[in-house]
Amino acid sequence: MHRPKSVRQIALINCLFVIAMLAGSMAQARIIRIEITSRQAPTFEGKVFGQVGAYEKLRGKAYGELDPASPQNALITDIQLAPRNAKGMVEYAMDIYILKPIDLAKGNHKLFLEVNNRGGKLFGGFNKSSGGNDPSTAAQAGDAFLMNRGYSIAWNGWDPSANPTNNNLTISVPIAKNTDGSTITGPSYEYIVYDNATSTNYTLAYPAATVNKTQATLTVRNHLQDTPTVISADGWEYVNERTIRLLPAGTPFRQSAVYEFAYTASNPIVAGIGLAATRDFVSFLRYATADDFGNPNPLANDIKFTFSFAVSQPARYLNDFQTLGFNADETGKRVLDGIENWLGGGSGIGLNVRFAQPSRTERNRQNHLYPEAVFPFAYPVMTDPFTGKTAGRIAACSASNTCPKVFEVNSANEYWVKAASLLHTDPKGNDLPDPENVRFFLVAGAQHGTGNATSRGMCQQFQNPTNADPVLRALFMALDDWVTKSIEPPKSAVPRKSAGNAIIALPQPGLQTGVVPQEKLGWPTIPGVTYTGIITTRYQLDFGPTFNQGALTNYPPAIANRPTYVNFVSKVDHDGNEIAGIRLPIVAVPTATTTGWALRSTDFGQNEGCEGAGQYIPFKKTKAERIASNDPRLSLEERYRTHDNYVKAIVQSVNELVKQRLLLPDDAQDYIKTAEASDVLK
Repeated sequence: MHRPKSVRQIALINCLFVIAMLAGSMAQARIIRIEITSRQAPTFEGKVFGQVGAYEKLRGKAYGELDPASPQNALITDIQLAPRNAKGMVEYAMDIYILKPIDLAKGNHKLFLEVNNRGGKLFGGFNKSSGGNDPSTAAQAGDAFLMNRGYSIAWNGWDPSANPTNNNLTISVPIAKNTDGSTITGPSYEYIVYDNATSTNYTLAYPAATVNKTQATLTVRNHLQDTPTVISADGWEYVNERTIRLLPAGTPFRQSAVYEFAYTASNPIVAGIGLAATRDFVSFLRYATADDFGNPNPLANDIKFTFSFAVSQPARYLNDFQTLGFNADETGKRVLDGIENWLGGGSGIGLNVRFAQPSRTERNRQNHLYPEAVFPFAYPVMTDPFTGKTAGRIAACSASNTCPKVFEVNSANEYWVKAASLLHTDPKGNDLPDPENVRFFLVAGAQHGTGNATSRGMCQQFQNPTNADPVLRALFMALDDWVTKSIEPPKSAVPRKSAGNAIIALPQPGLQTGVVPQEKLGWPTIPGVTYTGIITTRYQLDFGPTFNQGALTNYPPAIANRPTYVNFVSKVDHDGNEIAGIRLPIVAVPTATTTGWALRSTDFGQNEGCEGAGQYIPFKKTKAERIASNDPRLSLEERYRTHDNYVKAIVQSVNELVKQRLLLPDDAQDYIKTAEASDVLK
């Protein structure tokens, strides 16, 4: 077992970050100008939020400079090759968006940073509203969970690949050039799947260095286990340096087939600047009074505590944000005090590499072979048995004494399709003790987000409607208490080998997925439901000798004969519902089997993983119906007998969750009201 190292060893391993802190006074990375282009005061149609009062909305841009000589910035891939201004600094500009109490004195002096997902805001979840990408109306404030409590809420652009339309936030970063000013070229890779039969063109992430087709390879296969077939030069062409298509022109890509395109790209952007941008924006809001031009900080002298919340892609971004040491600002001060990550899994984001594609994310059948999931996965410092590299997500902040308090919250889908167990195990799958500043939670049986129980989409079964927002609200309040009052948080709730509720995934040599044996998992044989056990496998991928400098030379990397990191999922009960983790009423008092995994239907790559979807497989209402259909799961009638008994079971479940601080009283009442109004056994 690879045990976490001591704090002294952590400091030695990460002396670079200690040097950076000592050199903080010399670092020039900062927001130099903030430009508020619009102000709506009040916003939300003048709605007043309790004792806090009305809010205002600020939109604009922030302009930053980075000193490429600073040790804090030198780890940004290609920053040494970025153009510099007259002061020798590297410039960037990003969109910003702030919601704040008009009277800051009435707020709670806390910042809620929502790290946007591909430029979009996810404002609604915490506030029980539709949110919108430009929340402005009273209805869009919902129940105003955050505003009633007085949080200032902020967003900033960090993802250079984000589409700037529809109020999305993005960032402008420079293109790297060789030292002689010539264009940088290098290998790039595109994983192409269209789940339709009409798409005829594909847009590349970066322009091709040459449109000579002999310098590129396009392959296709129908299923992951198939051997890729090379498409001959007369079967495809460049439309231009950013677009390819099949021939003859107008030929659609095969629906749900896997195409892979390897080519030489040009003009890489310095995408890793997006990590520094968030660091410097939050630091500015927290510590600065004005910018270099005298423009005031809208939150000057107000913020005492800072929190972030992120869903999916930005949660993976924050994993790397911590690993790379960006939670320490230019003067060595802590940037974020508390982080709540939802759906980040054990992955990073592959932002700080040459020819980065941060919009990609790997699942069972999606976006394989990108540099997203590379060691380290876990927080404690340990040694990778396959590469000999020693690292951990907690290493940098331990050296600089800037560690935040962190809640890593994941759905069952992250365990099945993103190897989330690696967050709290060593590379061999052995349990690790929780770091002092981190807790881990599985929302049992949930898919990646909230599904529609009346829709199958591309999948074989109805999607999983489990809504984790009530848990996320309760955990955020616990995180706030942990940061601001030193109140111990709820204990971690995840599958553990030591608890006997973790089922190891078995790799399939030569394939990009593994399998979880049905018998070991405990999965029941349900009529009409296929079980394959497909699960994501994390390989130790070799991206080439310059990968540590951010340049990928073996791209795409080979998986043949590569070692695998051990990952696992929660064991299930006789209904197929997960045993480990936080069991919301939909799992604890079930009316169906809910899973974090799903399989694609016939027309979309049959029996392969259905990406972020889960399943909702209802129980039969009566014993007679169950027996007639050969369903091994007890019917609703056999479980609860009456509607009142079902409601009583819900009450008991939510009361226990409230006691454990995993549910707030208001959300508990919502569950009870929903159960009372349901048609279960009516």
